[in-house]
Amino acid sequence: MNEDHDQHFRKGRVMDNGASSYCRFLKGEKDAIVEIVSEYNNGLVLFLNSITGDICLSEELAEDIFCELLLTKPKYNGKSSFKTWLYAIARFHAYRLLKRRKRFVNSPVDELYELADKENLENSYIKNEQKIQLHRALGKINPEYSQVLYLTYFEGFSNSEAAKILDKNNRQIENLIYRAKQALKAQLEKEGFVYEKL
Repeated sequence: MNEDHDQHFRKGRVMDNGASSYCRFLKGEKDAIVEIVSEYNNGLVLFLNSITGDICLSEELAEDIFCELLLTKPKYNGKSSFKTWLYAIARFHAYRLLKRRKRFVNSPVDELYELADKENLENSYIKNEQKIQLHRALGKINPEYSQVLYLTYFEGFSNSEAAKILDKNNRQIENLIYRAKQALKAQLEKEGFVYEKL
């Protein structure tokens, strides 16, 4: 596995920070996994929340994914950025869990804790008010729309990277982004907020 990463470097490709940290971790540098968690945890939790609609479950899923990296050391082949690869794994785990798990109704006390956790995470990860309003509006549109916009706007993935994560082709992603922008724009206008970039 380490030889694959070394070959990747020799071919003249530059690894992103996550790939570099993961390669160092695979070579025995245990602290490198801490760098990966620190860099990707908040964004991954918010992405998972766009799938599950449950911030606590999303935090648990993110922990499980990082534990999987730590314990099973899945192979990263470098065909996409490390972040794209990690988010694709996360999406797979989230959908697999949702298929097996029956939804249950939280008590009002649990809902208050969940809301507080979600707001703390939003405020620490999404700095300005406009992005916070956008993020909240994303939660009110079709989940598939919110996922593609979250990946491309908040996480900065390219359309082709988002296509890999969401298991779509580039044309499907372009259509999905167009429809998602229209839905988000309508939701924001309904709330009396105009965002020029849509």
